[in-house]
Amino acid sequence: MSNFSTIQTIAVYILPLIFAITLHEAAHAFAAYRFGDNTAQQSGRLSFNPIKHIELFGTIIFPMISIVLGSMSGGLGFIFGWAKPVPINYSKLSNPKQNLLWIALAGPLANLIMAFIWALILKFSFYANNYFGVPLYLMAQAGISINISLFILNLLPVLPLDGGRILFSLLPPAQAQSYAKTEQYGMWILLALLMLGGLNFIMQPLYSGLMNVIFTLLN
Repeated sequence: MSNFSTIQTIAVYILPLIFAITLHEAAHAFAAYRFGDNTAQQSGRLSFNPIKHIELFGTIIFPMISIVLGSMSGGLGFIFGWAKPVPINYSKLSNPKQNLLWIALAGPLANLIMAFIWALILKFSFYANNYFGVPLYLMAQAGISINISLFILNLLPVLPLDGGRILFSLLPPAQAQSYAKTEQYGMWILLALLMLGGLNFIMQPLYSGLMNVIFTLLN
């Protein structure tokens, strides 16, 4: 999309991005409800309606800034964002430590499922006329890329990411409590990895591998 204007790039990316971020949180809400916690339901978050989950800066402003900066530099790279965290009351869960694994995993799995849905849409776009087919193709490409990126990022074993929650749920109690103390440094760790290129070094091989799997299955 290097030949696109910034406005055109935003138009292609914004819808897949909003759905990728907000449905990720919706999946957490539904998983928590499944295991007995109705806190998200009481907060109006047990919904696939993106409006219920949008956080203005994390879902709209920050991703748009990254799209604009990427477009100006000639390469978008990985585009990230976040929605309002789903409230979870662990005391309501039937088995808090075990349930946490599935609640945390639900978000990344939602992104993986959405990546495959966008892949099907991309395949469908080949059979549509150019008026609908071309924008649908570009939007599907963006949807696959965004969801694969979020899937990998959120599975990194760093708190407060989902991968950190999963690791916490798998550790023995004493080690889990020690690991939980690292959450206060988690965002700084991620920021350092991003600034030093470590995040790209970790994610790029996994991203390429998953993209190859998806496009192989399309054929």
